Amino acid sequence: MIPPKNMQLIGSELAIVWEDGEESYIASSKLRAHSLSASVSGEKDIFGAQYGGESGKDYSQVEIESWTPVGNYAFRFHFSDGHNTGIYSYDYLRKLGNQ
Repeated sequence: MIPPKNMQLIGSELAIVWEDGEESYIASSKLRAHSLSASVSGEKDIFGAQYGGESGKDYSQVEIESWTPVGNYAFRFHFSDGHNTGIYSYDYLRKLGNQ
């Protein structure tokens, strides 16, 4: 797991410079849409049936308002639509930035 060296908002994108020198740019709307929280992604029961979630919702107008570190492995983002329950690990942020 490679930690970020620097993170900042540039317009509506989150710009991340990683400790290894790589850079990632993630649109606020993409970050919001890919939240791993149960309220966004839903939950599956033991039979694989999906319950809840927000698939297909439009996040194009959602912006990142702030973020807070979670331990030494992740960040919690606070979005303009009030969502703030997803935890984004460094590895997950890197993956989103490479898509």
